[in-house]
Amino acid sequence: MAMSKYRIGEDPDYVPIGRRLLLLNWTLVLLIAVLSGIGFAMLYSAANGSFQPWAERQMMRFAVGAALMIIIAITDIRIWLKLAYFSYFVALVLLIGVEIKGDIGMGAQRWINLGFFQLQPSELMKISLVLALARYFHGLTVEDTGRIPLLIPPLLMVLAPAALVLRQPDLGTALLLIAGGGVIFWLAGVRMWKFGLILGSALAAIPIGWQFLRDYQKNRVLTFLNPENDPLGAGYHITQSKIALGSGGLFGKGFMLGSQSHLNFLPEKQTDFIFTMLGEEFGLVGGLALLALYALVITYGYVIALRCRNQFGRMVAIGVTSTFFLYVFINIAMVMGLIPVVGVPLPLVSYGGTVMMTILVSFGLLMSVSIHRDIRISRQGNDDGRN
Repeated sequence: MAMSKYRIGEDPDYVPIGRRLLLLNWTLVLLIAVLSGIGFAMLYSAANGSFQPWAERQMMRFAVGAALMIIIAITDIRIWLKLAYFSYFVALVLLIGVEIKGDIGMGAQRWINLGFFQLQPSELMKISLVLALARYFHGLTVEDTGRIPLLIPPLLMVLAPAALVLRQPDLGTALLLIAGGGVIFWLAGVRMWKFGLILGSALAAIPIGWQFLRDYQKNRVLTFLNPENDPLGAGYHITQSKIALGSGGLFGKGFMLGSQSHLNFLPEKQTDFIFTMLGEEFGLVGGLALLALYALVITYGYVIALRCRNQFGRMVAIGVTSTFFLYVFINIAMVMGLIPVVGVPLPLVSYGGTVMMTILVSFGLLMSVSIHRDIRISRQGNDDGRN
């Protein structure tokens, strides 16, 4: 291997694999494993004390995803920079493929059947969009971000997949893509008045956008405003969720003893409403403990971003962590009735193969940023020391 001009520890090409493994953030790995373990336990409970059909599959997916996470973490971050646009292109093609010939489930066309696995391209796009936007803004100066023509390409990068996802329809994921992209725009130095202009335009377009919503999406918004109006119809999900959360009290009814979930009053208990089941069985204390674990993971993510010396890694870390935060916030706010039901899973806890793999891959990228935080990457993407 050619000698690098960086000292040992600064250039990852010079650091042996064993050393990179030692530099891995094992505390973050442990927190991820604990969160996933809580998910396995709740899926076991959801199946009334059985590893089938959810817990066993989720454990297998976690094992594969964790190995992939470690491999991604110890891979040179400049490789991910070079693959950023390619990964975005692949994810976009897959989204178009869903539009042309995707599997329909629960009234939505979101999956591609690979035979052994149901792939949800919109989840892959969350990672690819972060990488592509980080790559684009890494090549710009602060002055460049003030030029509106240079903001059109990244804006299209966000709007194109968001529009495709919205057609599936999947409002929750579309909002995650837009919000996650907005965070990277802000981090890149885009002025606040431009965000205000976009937000104002979006608010002004609400009456027009309302006409394009599906009937069930309109019902979700109306149900959010008044869930008691139709407690056995459109308001059933959120009404049962509130009952289950309230019945858990301070310490909960005990593991596998939740009446709302085990008597099948609580819908989608293994996916979107799994936090409600946890709240019923372990109460307020259990819910707060889970939130504390999420807060620790999110804190680690932002600390990694702040310590990174290159713009690409910093934006990847911020994008990954902010997307994870939005997952948590939207799901918990949704099941508590604070926002309309939009179908966003609870990361690492809810059942779902593509979501689990997506989260673990994104954490692999986050830990790669941590390991290679001292690398200087030029705006052209090489290691000439210019940033």
